[in-house]
Amino acid sequence: MKNNGHGEIWAISSGKGGTGKSFVASSLGTCLASRGNRVILFDADFGGANLHSFLGINRPKYSVTDFFEKGVALDELMVETGISDLRLIAGDVDSLDSDNIKYFQKMKLYRHITSLDTDYVLIDLSAGSNYKTIDTFLLGDKLLAIMFPQLVAIENAYHFVKNVVFRKLVSSLKAHGLGDVVRFTWKNRHDFGIKNLKDLVDFLTGMSMEIGNILSKEFSSFCIYLILNQVRSRNELVIGSYVKSIFRKYLGLNALYVGFVEYDDSVWRCINERKPFMKAHPLSRCAREVERLTENLINERQVMLARG
Repeated sequence: MKNNGHGEIWAISSGKGGTGKSFVASSLGTCLASRGNRVILFDADFGGANLHSFLGINRPKYSVTDFFEKGVALDELMVETGISDLRLIAGDVDSLDSDNIKYFQKMKLYRHITSLDTDYVLIDLSAGSNYKTIDTFLLGDKLLAIMFPQLVAIENAYHFVKNVVFRKLVSSLKAHGLGDVVRFTWKNRHDFGIKNLKDLVDFLTGMSMEIGNILSKEFSSFCIYLILNQVRSRNELVIGSYVKSIFRKYLGLNALYVGFVEYDDSVWRCINERKPFMKAHPLSRCAREVERLTENLINERQVMLARG
């Protein structure tokens, strides 16, 4: 699917490590490719790159480090994964320090990502709220937040998305010379009676017609796609809907709870045995859930939970 002249970008991150980002990224990529789409997986988890392991292949000789240090184009770094129509751009854990990536290098990377000749680019990002991670996350046409049903993980997911929304606010108004207005207002939020980001957005919108029009344009279609991973009981499925309502209430954010994947020991066995899960267990419940999740993402559908 093409979007705005480039392959549609799905950015995948979370507020906490261990939520299964790389499993979700590799599985979604495999599922999209199996439908005849050209898919590129980009491992942007600098310092902890392991996406190749979920595909059952050895660490590629070349990685995104060669893009930054040697000027090698991204399309020259792609390697075959053994899965038809699915290619990988590897990250690196040895020499690349993401904190040393300069602004112009980051912008060059973004230009190259958006110009890749493909149908989909899936970016597997590091966890946490580093601003470079958030900026790359915001590059996505679809922003996928992965969480699992544990209180700390849910709190971290909320913190991550809160930082994403704030960064989006600042960057949206900064483009019009108004970025400092967001920071000043939030810093003095108690004086203005602002309790949360939803209040902040409402306050800024009411400041002037110019700001209101900017935010209306930037946030009218802004959405986070929630995915619940490692679900162990049916009772945990409602957590996605609960988090969605929290995002709406406190962040003023539109979120779609697009799917869940149940816990499956076979996932870890596949990683240890260097086998891509979706190919090793295509008829498993977990694989069917990934397929349903992929379908929901493509068609903007949410999880429909049975009542009673």
